Amino acid sequence: MKTASLTKNLEYNESKPVVEILLDTDSSKEIRILMKKGQVMKEHKTSYPIMVEIFEGKISFGVNGDTHQLEKGDLLSLKAGIPHDLKAEEDSTIRLSLSKADSVERVKEVAKGS
Repeated sequence: MKTASLTKNLEYNESKPVVEILLDTDSSKEIRILMKKGQVMKEHKTSYPIMVEIFEGKISFGVNGDTHQLEKGDLLSLKAGIPHDLKAEEDSTIRLSLSKADSVERVKEVAKGS
């Protein structure tokens, strides 16, 4: 058994989103992204499908030029290869589920370049 918490040890960064792996399981990687209000993750694509949960806060989630307002409790799934971007409208905690084959480093690079 492995455990993790979306709510403990929250340490936001004033200049960029914080990406942290919570669990690395046999089938997926569970990531926590902390974004301060106004922070962005510029448009990027994934090589694998993803699942996103807004655990706390509110974000604008852009997909192919359309912006969707997502708030606490909202979930979305996105197929591989689809351009998307994020902007925090409030301080936000986001859970990102990655395929086991996907890379956490890729997500960190997106956050760093924002």
